[in-house]
Formats: sequence, C-alpha cells, structure tokens
Amino acid sequence: MDLKDFRLTTVVVVIAFIIIGLYAVTEVNYFSYKNVAEPADYNASVVSIPSIGVFERINNVSISQGVYIDASSNIPTQGDVVLFGHRTLQGSPFLRLNELKPGDVVTLQWPGIGEVNYTINRTEIVPATYNLQINDSHNGDMHQQDLYLITCHPVGSTAERMICIADLNSTGLINETALQENPQANFAWYIAIIFLAFGLVVSYFYSGANRMVILATVLIITAVLIYFCIFPMDSQVWADKLGVLNSWMGVT
Repeated sequence: MDLKDFRLTTVVVVIAFIIIGLYAVTEVNYFSYKNVAEPADYNASVVSIPSIGVFERINNVSISQGVYIDASSNIPTQGDVVLFGHRTLQGSPFLRLNELKPGDVVTLQWPGIGEVNYTINRTEIVPATYNLQINDSHNGDMHQQDLYLITCHPVGSTAERMICIADLNSTGLINETALQENPQANFAWYIAIIFLAFGLVVSYFYSGANRMVILATVLIITAVLIYFCIFPMDSQVWADKLGVLNSWMGVT
C-alpha cells in the first residue's frame, strides 16, 4: 500500500476504534471477572432498585468490583448502611442514581437478616471532600436507620458526590432466588459482539483501499475482547492501569 494512499481519515478511524476498544475491554473484563469472583453459590447480599434497573451483588473488596459496602458501614437493621458505586465504567451500577425520586424503593437481600426495604427520602450533592458521618444513635433502632447510596457527580467527573438517602421502612423473608440470579452473566460477550458488529458495518461502508486496515483493527481488538471474556484479570488491577492512562489523557 502506498503511504500517500493512507488517508488521514483512516488514521483517525483507527485511533477512534482503539479508544473505544480500550473502554470496551474495561467493561468486558469487569463483567467477566464478576463471573469469576461471584460464583453461583456466592453467599453475597444483593441491592435491587427496580426504578433505575439496578440488580447488583454487594462486595466488601472494591468499588471496581461493583457496589461496595463501606468499611464504616453497619449491616441492615443494626445501623446506617453506606454503599458506593461507579457512575461510569466498571459496570456503571449507579449511572442512573440521579433519576431516583422520593418514594422509590431500594431493597437489600441480606443473608442472615432477610429482605430489608428502604424508601428514598432525598438526594444531596456535596463536594468530593465531603466526609459522611453515619449516626451511631441509629444503631439498633430500625425506625431511624438510613441507607446512603453514593456515587460521583456529574457523569464522567469526580468533582462532586451524589448521595441518595433512603429510610428503612420494612423487613421480610429473604428472597433466595434473588441471591442466585446473575442477569449480567453474558454481558461481556454481548459487548464483544456489539463491538464486532459495529466494526464490520464501519469497515463495509468505508470506501477506498484502506478498508482492510479498518477491518484488521476491528478484528484484532475483537480478539482481545474475546481473550478477556475468557481470561479476565482482577477488576481493581485493570482499574488501576486504566486510571494511569486516564491521567495521561487528562480524563477524571
């Protein structure tokens, strides 16, 4: 191929696919690693928010593994509960947290305790430096306990924090079926297939001799996505690597 035929637009398209592929790898790795870290019989608690489509197992390892329970948090019915989740990347479990309104229900399925239902009371936007202090006087008093759902604000920025506060209103028998469900089990493969399909469409409609360059780029990135579908790495390790790249690019 003559270098003069290698158009600038081809370079731009290739770079765009590489950037999109990088973030696709992040999501593929996230969902694949969850399948490894959360086997079917994993006795983890679950947070469900039907109004914004949240159904996530709660972990005490890292926010990069989904919805994370803060180390200072109590467990439901014993005091205030604090949960963190990403709003962008790593599954974006709290992406739509801003859509919650007073009266919406948040349910925690908690082994050893049962089903604990909370009702959204209000939403607050605070600086990133804000230090949440849970109220120890609520410990043991179920009529006073709160649930705090915390994420970054606005989308794509860490400048502020969004805190949705919900009041405990009822408890019941645990839903054992919910503990075993994993609606995100195939998400990694879906992402890889969508990326490939999009890439093939772009390659097909891309005119000129550089079409094969675009196709080759798409196929190579798809191969990488498939690799991470099968052999994911620890989500926190990948998040750290991505964080370094984001800092180079000036992304927060």
